[in-house]
Amino acid sequence: MTDHRRYVLTGAPGAGKTTLVEALRRRGHLVVREAATDIIAARQAQGCSEPWREPGFVDAVARLQHRRRITADPRGTLQIHDRSPLCTLALARHLGQRVGPYLAAELERISRQGTYQEAVFLIGPLGFVTHTAARRIGYAESLVFAQVHEQVYEAYGHRLVDVPAGPVRERVAVVEEHLLRPS
Repeated sequence: MTDHRRYVLTGAPGAGKTTLVEALRRRGHLVVREAATDIIAARQAQGCSEPWREPGFVDAVARLQHRRRITADPRGTLQIHDRSPLCTLALARHLGQRVGPYLAAELERISRQGTYQEAVFLIGPLGFVTHTAARRIGYAESLVFAQVHEQVYEAYGHRLVDVPAGPVRERVAVVEEHLLRPS
């Protein structure tokens, strides 16, 4: 098996993670898309307006994250993940939902295997949140949600690397500076 270096981007909803991930992809990095947004879009297309309220939502997100992680390009030893199962745990806590069996097993697995690098990129908020069909959170609530992410990652032994708000090129430079360091 290839020795992967998997890095995670996390932070408040609307902080610019997707834009940053796309910029990193254009620069040649292997990126793994966020799962929750795709689950939400699929369920909304089926007529469910707020799929995050469904009891199996967090497990569905964890399943898709797992599937994407194991099917990512095997030649890509350095991967950048737009969120991880630890973000899904933060989501469950923020929503007041229980951790389902699949997410619990996935959290145990990634902890045991050391799946993700110790350094996790915390994408700083932009000062506003643009509402979408999948993102119906206000700015103040997004900051609270970001704190839950920070607490979860720190509790699991990760070191948060601050990626402050700013132009995308500056954010890319912060991330790449850490990616290029010897592990």
